[in-house]
Amino acid sequence: MRSKECIAMILAGGQGSRLSLLTQRLAKPAVPFGGKYRIIDFSLSNCRNSGIDTIGVLTQYQPLTLNSYIGIGSAWDLDRQNGGVFVLPPYTKENKGEWYKGTADAIYQNMNFIDRYNASYVVVLSGDHIYKMDYSLMLDYHKNKNSEATIAVSQVPWDEAGRFGIMNTDGRRRITEFEEKPKNPKSNLASMGVYIFNWSVLRRYLEDDARDILSNHDFGRNIIPEMLAGRCNLYAYAFNGYWKDVGTVDSYWEANMDLLAETPGLNLYDADWKIYSVDADQPPQYLAPGARVTRSIIADGCMVYGQVDHSILFPGAYVGPGAQIKNSVIMPYVQIGEMAVVNHAVIGRKTVLEPGVMVTGDELGAEVLLVGENLLISRNFRAAKTTAVNEGRESWEYTESQEMAVS
Repeated sequence: MRSKECIAMILAGGQGSRLSLLTQRLAKPAVPFGGKYRIIDFSLSNCRNSGIDTIGVLTQYQPLTLNSYIGIGSAWDLDRQNGGVFVLPPYTKENKGEWYKGTADAIYQNMNFIDRYNASYVVVLSGDHIYKMDYSLMLDYHKNKNSEATIAVSQVPWDEAGRFGIMNTDGRRRITEFEEKPKNPKSNLASMGVYIFNWSVLRRYLEDDARDILSNHDFGRNIIPEMLAGRCNLYAYAFNGYWKDVGTVDSYWEANMDLLAETPGLNLYDADWKIYSVDADQPPQYLAPGARVTRSIIADGCMVYGQVDHSILFPGAYVGPGAQIKNSVIMPYVQIGEMAVVNHAVIGRKTVLEPGVMVTGDELGAEVLLVGENLLISRNFRAAKTTAVNEGRESWEYTESQEMAVS
């Protein structure tokens, strides 16, 4: 087997509990985004566009949909004879099966996969962020700095810095201190969850970490601090493009709405850096006479008879006559009845809103109303302290082909 200079490992096993109902049956990287994509499409497309053709995807929580979606990687041109994309769930070893104990342990359990390709460098990625990035430029930076570990950073608003791992650096961008979700951050350079390591160095630290029974087996809490304590060369790589951690319902909604800006920070229409995805194989969208659509993304298979303003509709959504959709994300196969109103909300897939129903979030309080999937909504809902609605009953029959398209 031919050696690979650099391979990628995508951490895609997180539960994403802060996304509430969106991740009850899906791993966070499998959550639909932007009208036709899933969140993991961005990491996989970045790898493909960066020339990295050997990728391990480490799954754990609710993996079935994600595993079947990735398949052999053909949607991203990653079905290769030498290399390609590999789904790597936890497996039984030494007569005992163990879940991944943390991000570092997930890589540790798959060291044989990396060794198989005799890789010099390993790119470790999160599978649940929205961004476009050329990892080959970061690898060049890593080599030029003679770095042993390079961490991509993005400047975040100071009032949000406490949500992230924060890098403190000197004038040469060498990392001098790492703070995990600090109460009083000294910097607003947030880790993007994109790392490049010299494999020979990382391997040693992973083996030491595996022997430490007190460790959380996590890159941010353990590996990076240990490397700093060991005086390794760690550098921050400044990324100035669009990047969003869609870890909450609000941030997920915001990232979708960002796509509708007059000049969006994330350009999905850039032919030089495509975001690839599995084709849903739907008929064209239909806009009925009298329908009105403004500043919205309407996916294939949608039928619109009402009004859609500043919203995103996923494949197979139906908007009835007189219905009004505004500032909302409508998941696959949602049925919105005649004269219904949806505003500042995320509606889960296959949910049915009966005629005249109003489902509205709190625009002034910037609170998004999240409605679960497979529900019949027959009464009005407004955002309250809780943003998740999971009432009603499963109420819609779907053909097998429709189920497969959105599963």
